[in-house]
Amino acid sequence: MASATARAAGPGFQLPFPCGETWVGSSGSYAHTGNEIDFNGSANDGDGDLGRTVVAAAAGTVVISAYQTGNGYGNLIKIRHSDGSTTLYAHLNKRMVAAGATVAQGQQIGEVGKSSAKYKVAAHLHYEQRSSSGSIVPAVFNGATFKYPGQKVTSNNCGGGSAPSKPSKPAGSSNPYSAEQVCGAGYKAIDSASLGSYGRVVLMYSAATGKNCVVTLRANGTGKAKVSAYLEVKGKSRQTDSGSFQYYAGPVSAAAARTCVKWGGSIESARYDSPFGHCG
Repeated sequence: MASATARAAGPGFQLPFPCGETWVGSSGSYAHTGNEIDFNGSANDGDGDLGRTVVAAAAGTVVISAYQTGNGYGNLIKIRHSDGSTTLYAHLNKRMVAAGATVAQGQQIGEVGKSSAKYKVAAHLHYEQRSSSGSIVPAVFNGATFKYPGQKVTSNNCGGGSAPSKPSKPAGSSNPYSAEQVCGAGYKAIDSASLGSYGRVVLMYSAATGKNCVVTLRANGTGKAKVSAYLEVKGKSRQTDSGSFQYYAGPVSAAAARTCVKWGGSIESARYDSPFGHCG
């Protein structure tokens, strides 16, 4: 096992929350082996953290972004870092990056949630740091090993990467996210539809994977709005992401090479629904 000092000199992990926020971590769950952390804003805040921002602890490549049913993780994101180590972010309310995406340290990747196919849990972030061999190791933040259990930690995850760690403009200005950032590396826009002054819905395609991806982008980030995105591959069930979001709904992706798709989305009262098309 690599020492905390050696690992800190690699990716340089920071707390998976925005700069200046203070969180408390515990390893008291019966399902834990001792090095996982369940983060909350306070030790006993129930669902008080639902929807709060989760960011990448270090720069890397997203290798998993999926809802997992074979374990208790629910909405899970896994990021591989420069030294082969990985970080896991589980029970998310919303995933904001797709597999294959390159993320910067401090970039928002999701929201705190309570999703799980096996367990009933209160809202929290289940977080793990793993070595390049896959072993769960003691977490290191800002060069210091987390003190299990129950340490309060203030985030020094203040951005500085190539991708946005947080909106580069204050709320009420233009949306800092693009469809390419949301769907991930390799996707190119092949169609889009305006939702008036509210924003737009974009259909993307990856020639490398044969997958389409749909994201609905708000025009600005003032508060939250009702936003949805969907993708329907002909002959298969429609996949939809909808809720009250600040910047976008999606990504919704599916394999659709040489198959017609129907796609669309909405922001508040504005809606677009395509016919089946893009069958090549």
